[in-house]
Amino acid sequence: MPTHPLLLAARELWEQLAHAPGSFPPPGGVTVIVSPDSDLCPPGWIGVVALGGSALVSAPDEEAAAAVRTALGGLPVEALLDAASVRGALPVAGVLGPAALSYASPEGFRPVTGPATVERLPGGHPDLRTLEEASGEDDSAEASLDEITSPAFVVRERGRVVAAAGYQAWPRRTAHLSVLTAPEARGRGLARATASAAVADALAAGLLPQWRARPAASRRVAAALGFEELGTQLSLTPRALATLLP
Repeated sequence: MPTHPLLLAARELWEQLAHAPGSFPPPGGVTVIVSPDSDLCPPGWIGVVALGGSALVSAPDEEAAAAVRTALGGLPVEALLDAASVRGALPVAGVLGPAALSYASPEGFRPVTGPATVERLPGGHPDLRTLEEASGEDDSAEASLDEITSPAFVVRERGRVVAAAGYQAWPRRTAHLSVLTAPEARGRGLARATASAAVADALAAGLLPQWRARPAASRRVAAALGFEELGTQLSLTPRALATLLP
């Protein structure tokens, strides 16, 4: 069976981020690589990305890779992405995720039109910082609007930006989406409206839109726009690696 074009593109992206071209195994398989400069996770951490039923794991050094193979080698792919399962097998000091990875194609994209007027702003516009301050540190960090390289697509109410979306240019012509809505404006479709404009802009530029999300509400927005959820990302930092080695 031929590989889904979106899945193939997503795997090639994450292989490049891991600095390990061609490293995704067949479905059901897990490949653990040593990659000190891997962008699958923060520096010095262990990164896990599963796409299409197989997983690529990057470790910062041979000791960490050996510990992962020893502790997690017998787990199925889906268990590698469950924080509780990983904690049960590997002494873990910190976990980020899991986050769902979704992608949109021109054919599958479902644009949203609605009553909200979407305005286009420069990515560094100060009104975006005001939205981030109003949204709180955790939500702003999750959205990462300050990292977008595209214009921002925003909705205003009474002159204030209450929702915004844009994207950051990633390798392999990928557009990594960022979406943020002020707490008092949520649940009214504004995330869909702004994200739809950002996705349309990315697709018009020939880019691959990627949506990475942990909250269920964010995943629902992606699904409403026609994104296909193809995988999951998890980052972890273990402790006492030496105790896990044979």
